[in-house]
Amino acid sequence: MKYEDASWHSGADDFPKDLTAQAAGTHSGMFLAWALLGGLGSSMHAGDLKKLKDRQVTPGAFFYEECDGKLTDEDLSAEGNAFATAYFDPESGRYLRDYDALLCDGLATAYHVRDTWQNFDKLKPRLDRRLAEWRAGRLGKKAWWRFWEPFVLLLALVLVAPAADAQAYPSREKMVTVTIS
Repeated sequence: MKYEDASWHSGADDFPKDLTAQAAGTHSGMFLAWALLGGLGSSMHAGDLKKLKDRQVTPGAFFYEECDGKLTDEDLSAEGNAFATAYFDPESGRYLRDYDALLCDGLATAYHVRDTWQNFDKLKPRLDRRLAEWRAGRLGKKAWWRFWEPFVLLLALVLVAPAADAQAYPSREKMVTVTIS
């Protein structure tokens, strides 16, 4: 199964012309490097880990050099694949939302995120947390005690609406009685 192919992005009409094709794989390279360094990789990459561990190559460069810009099920262990299916999937997963929230502030597009270890270090704690949530069966689920959140708006409307109506009419104390003789 192919999770990601950088050519899907770099070949798109809306891919920024000012970037190299490698920029299309930065997000995937960050995920793959995190998975491999965290023990979620397949044995296929066992001999390549030293470059990542020693930070001799950036995550995106590793992704291109070792995987030709493609992230597949062969790159990950069984657990890594199960997690990638739940979290990395561009259609239903949360990875891209987390990536955007942490790394894309002030950038023209997500493709403009620099392929650096500093950016990897910003993203890693969120990925660790998402993996822990997934292992606990909580990925994408609200805490039970947050059931009331949808009702907050309704409650605010109920409390504010009567006050607005009451202010629309003058109180009896302010009413002036005019007697005509």
